[in-house]
Amino acid sequence: MPNIFEPHFDESRDQPGFRCRRARVGRQAGAERLGASVWEVPPGQAAYPYHFHYVEEELLFVLSGRPSLRTPEGWRDLGPGETVAFTVGEGGAHQLVNRGEQPVRLLVVSPNGAPDICVYPDSDKVGVYERVSQGGGLRELYRRSDAVDYYDGEQGPAV
Repeated sequence: MPNIFEPHFDESRDQPGFRCRRARVGRQAGAERLGASVWEVPPGQAAYPYHFHYVEEELLFVLSGRPSLRTPEGWRDLGPGETVAFTVGEGGAHQLVNRGEQPVRLLVVSPNGAPDICVYPDSDKVGVYERVSQGGGLRELYRRSDAVDYYDGEQGPAV
């Protein structure tokens, strides 16, 4: 049985600046349509790039440490027990960074299984994702500058 205080980390990320561990406790508990993950972010690292979702709303709980939160309003520090909601759209853009000297642990809850579109403003990329409870699903990332305009203005969508 999963435990948020003694998680089994089943995903590691090892990208420079984004090194962290994730325990998908919702999946481990057998949830099919609800996701819950414990993130552990070492000092000097971020959990993920600055982004926002077009479908998923997220709810974050700080379990331990003092992460720095970036939103459209700027940066602010969070403490243990604080809870933040990230709504759908640009107003819900967010990034968590550990600027402290101790690891940060976060619990993030969100829907699972519905296709989602994420926008990463710093790198001008768009991600298209379909997360499924058993793992896998669609995971594609595109540069917005590579996008093709499929509308000609008069005849509607091109085929």
